[in-house]
Amino acid sequence: MSFKIPRLLYFLSVIIVIILPKSSGQPQPKRYRSLYGNDVSEHELTNILGIGIGALNFLMQGQRDMNEEVPDVIPQFGTMYDFIVIGAGTAGATIAARLSEIRKIKVLLIEAGSNENLLMDIPLFASKLQFSNDINWKYQTKTSNKYCLGMSNNKCNWPTGKVVGGSSVLNYMIATRGGAKDYNRWAKMGNVGWVYKDVLKYFKKLETVDIPELQSDTAYHGTQGPLHISYPKFHTLLAEAFLEAGKELGYPVLDYNGENMIGFSYLQTTTVNGTRMSSNRAYLHPARNRPNLHVTRESMVRKILIDQRTNRAIGVEFIKNRQIIQVFASKEVILSAGTIGSPQLLMMSGIGPAKHLSELGIKTVQDLPVGENLMDHVAFGGLTWIVNEPISLRLFDMINPTLPYMRDFLMERRGPFTIPGGCEAIAFIDTKNSKKRDGLPNVEMVFIGTAFKGNIILSTLMGFNNQMSQIWQKYSSNYGWSILPMLLKPKSRGRIRLLANDINVKPEIVPNYFDDPEDVKTMIAGIRAAITVGQTKTMQMFGSQLSNDTFPGCENYQYDSDDYWECAVRTATFASFHYTGTCKMGPRGDPTAVVDPRLKVIGVEGLRVADGSIMPEIISAHTNVPIYMIAEKLADMVKEDWGYLNN
Repeated sequence: MSFKIPRLLYFLSVIIVIILPKSSGQPQPKRYRSLYGNDVSEHELTNILGIGIGALNFLMQGQRDMNEEVPDVIPQFGTMYDFIVIGAGTAGATIAARLSEIRKIKVLLIEAGSNENLLMDIPLFASKLQFSNDINWKYQTKTSNKYCLGMSNNKCNWPTGKVVGGSSVLNYMIATRGGAKDYNRWAKMGNVGWVYKDVLKYFKKLETVDIPELQSDTAYHGTQGPLHISYPKFHTLLAEAFLEAGKELGYPVLDYNGENMIGFSYLQTTTVNGTRMSSNRAYLHPARNRPNLHVTRESMVRKILIDQRTNRAIGVEFIKNRQIIQVFASKEVILSAGTIGSPQLLMMSGIGPAKHLSELGIKTVQDLPVGENLMDHVAFGGLTWIVNEPISLRLFDMINPTLPYMRDFLMERRGPFTIPGGCEAIAFIDTKNSKKRDGLPNVEMVFIGTAFKGNIILSTLMGFNNQMSQIWQKYSSNYGWSILPMLLKPKSRGRIRLLANDINVKPEIVPNYFDDPEDVKTMIAGIRAAITVGQTKTMQMFGSQLSNDTFPGCENYQYDSDDYWECAVRTATFASFHYTGTCKMGPRGDPTAVVDPRLKVIGVEGLRVADGSIMPEIISAHTNVPIYMIAEKLADMVKEDWGYLNN
């Protein structure tokens, strides 16, 4: 499909661009009139016309992006490849692209979902994508009486990407690496080659940092990688104040992807030119013309084919266009289906806990603790401060065509639509050692430039029950800001189990949030730290008032007591979508390990796993960029093992 703009419309667009009002972005001294700080209601017709013209340009850009996609193929039954990669998410897309750099090998990348499109790449719309059945697996946790109590049927929603680019298309684009001690701890567990100095080179290799003040820091940052890292092109006044509040509390404003993590910062994001940059755009688009890289979309893998005489993975069976297709790998099968999908496929293929597999009638190929060690960064979603001035993100303003916000994004890729899901800034703190600045944080505070409780879309996304939804709905017209305190180093561990010997039956997910009492204590400390931010002089300049609604089921506890906050976190339980650990990496001989430090499945030849599931312990950060790192490192290990590394 192609688009043409008539000459008159093009001429009109030029005139409108010339006469567009140029706001300074600075607040007026006494009263803020808009998110931009000035009066934005003077050019309503200009805004509406700008949206129309911008939308046409946006559609044309979307068409150009579609032309960048790797063509879809239908492999013939029995086709032989050198490597087969299962899952075109963050890790799989990276691995397939890197392996296909070796022109003499043939790579097949299998993805259950369809193509990414430009609508998915509008940063502010990040949360809206998780409603889609087409690009989201829409997992849910098992009903619990200990967490997710404010959700329908006491189940938390666990969105996961089902699209080329995987969860890098659904996530909030927050680029964090974790601290050096995170990876040094991996190495101390026996994972040779995963100490921080070994993984740092891959963090640098994968990125092009577009933040000018960080480009000269070549010790920690790269400038030649496929994944662009930048600040969003707009910050609210409240986000600026959040950083100042951090200074008021004695914290530095710093590069948390540099030497130290503890402090405050604007978000570094996986965006470029104001739009999302997924693994698809970063890695697969540049590889689209490689004849040795084949991608098959809308292809549901049923199992990994294993020669049980040799215990070697020899291929993959999948369904495409209602046909069962088997393809074979002469060298390796690499599983990158994610922390839920990878253990599910391993168990479906006979690799997992023998007793569990036997109960489902699955013949055991290798008895391994697949599905154990499940981790996530659980968060508390109940802290919103209300302000009177129109200086925060509000849904009604964002979609109002008479205001300039949509126009600014569609025509110039600037303004609040470049903010990823409303998340603007971040703080890493250690609640146990508040004065220490060079250790690992145990709590992250995500600053969100909107009244979280007033976001009706978000309450629906989280699956709130009626009582919780009513609390949130009453704030829908308010301006405000929110902090999401997040537990970074949970001690609790969950698990994933099959419910049937059928790939179409979603597995049982039991995260066991707050199973360890220490996690509850740390979460409460994080809540109190966030409340302290709201009490600073800086945040009080805006008249910030904490919306301290009593949560359903917590009425019998004294407000602000530890018992009250424990009830609250078990009610407004927010999954952070950082699922990890279910195919744990460890040295051979470790009874808790599924893969060894070279990510080879223990006891099965020709099979590796590379995604968030291999993390032996969750890192102190959002997991997307570390998963890119894992994929980059895996690609080099594969090349090295097969003699391609220096080719």
